[in-house]
Amino acid sequence: MPTAIEAVGLRRSYGDLTVLEGVDLTVATGTIFALLGPNGAGKTTTVNILSTLITPDAGRARVAGHDLATEPDAVRAAIGVTGQFSAVDGLLTGAENLRLMARLHHLDRAEADATVARLLEQFDLVDAAKKPAATYSGGMRRRLDLAMTLVGDPKIIFLDEPTTGLDPRSRRTMWQIIRELVAGGVTIFLTTQYLEEADELADRIAVLDHGRLIAEGTAAELKGRIAGGHLLLRFGDAEALGAATVALDGSVPNLEALTLQVPSDGGVRSLRTVLDRLDRSGVEIAELSVHTPDLDDVFLALTGQPNESMITNEKESVR
Repeated sequence: MPTAIEAVGLRRSYGDLTVLEGVDLTVATGTIFALLGPNGAGKTTTVNILSTLITPDAGRARVAGHDLATEPDAVRAAIGVTGQFSAVDGLLTGAENLRLMARLHHLDRAEADATVARLLEQFDLVDAAKKPAATYSGGMRRRLDLAMTLVGDPKIIFLDEPTTGLDPRSRRTMWQIIRELVAGGVTIFLTTQYLEEADELADRIAVLDHGRLIAEGTAAELKGRIAGGHLLLRFGDAEALGAATVALDGSVPNLEALTLQVPSDGGVRSLRTVLDRLDRSGVEIAELSVHTPDLDDVFLALTGQPNESMITNEKESVR
């Protein structure tokens, strides 16, 4: 596929603090690329470099076919950026915020009016268009912020933790908007601390930790790199549990819960093998569930420690 973003050897330091240490990235056109990592990993610095807000100490990059160092204006004309914190002016109405962006993009009156009307409709903000943005909910402000980014019709959009602080319903609304943008040909570069968000949206995921990329691939590829998948079988009594333990080598019984944990990749062939062995032994299963590694397991395996900032934010978003 054509390349929307290509970066090689990006480095950036602030005094004695090295934030990025030789980051290489390739993002295909018309896809969602998620940069995953805890606070301080270097995600925002990466976005700031690729969007021309800061310059790298070393390395090179091309964005939308333009060299970052020699063609920064062309890069800016092709991209949109939605940062961690809303750029909405709370004293202006939703429509006025969009019209302000239209003026900054030098749209004529007719084109500006048409663009504002289209974006208000697209982001379900028509009813709130004449209300001050300060009265908007967090989800509405985020939608307006992204709508303002789209006034310039960018080919590539950088979304730096776009759903931080949103409730679950608002997050899912934002996810749907992102999917629709990609379906229309836009490339999304997404940074997030939310494991579920990357799993749900991204075509490819890169894991950034202490300024280094430590893994990259699809969600399935990253999960497939680590062990930990298993079947959890529940039985009606201890006798059935004991018989199943004998029939399934390497399984781990829990006498109190009457469950048996069986190593498995979660595939159909593995499941069929387990069921056939139990059937030959005349053992009946009360319940069965399949557990496969998730991105939290991936992060733990890659870094050797749980991603506390991700876990904390996931809990906060559900409150």
